[in-house]
Amino acid sequence: MTGDEATVSGEDMVTVFRSSEWAERAFCSRCGSTLWFRFLPTGNRSFSAGLFDAAKDVAVDREIFADHAANWARLEGPHQRLSEAEILAEARAAGFSIG
Repeated sequence: MTGDEATVSGEDMVTVFRSSEWAERAFCSRCGSTLWFRFLPTGNRSFSAGLFDAAKDVAVDREIFADHAANWARLEGPHQRLSEAEILAEARAAGFSIG
């Protein structure tokens, strides 16, 4: 599922924080749980896997900032791994200025 296909309920309990010129993060305003990261150049949302009961059965499609992942947090499997440079290039191509 991509961010465009998702339906979010309870949006009155969502707090969105603009974490940079090109990204925002959403949290539950009641408990503070992380909900998603939205990459503004594409509008794509990356949802926190912990939100879904069946998350362990869903394949990872795309990993962002993979070059910054801690050794103990590396994701296995055949999926797209994008580095910081690739993500920032994507943002620049969409017209965002990255400092």
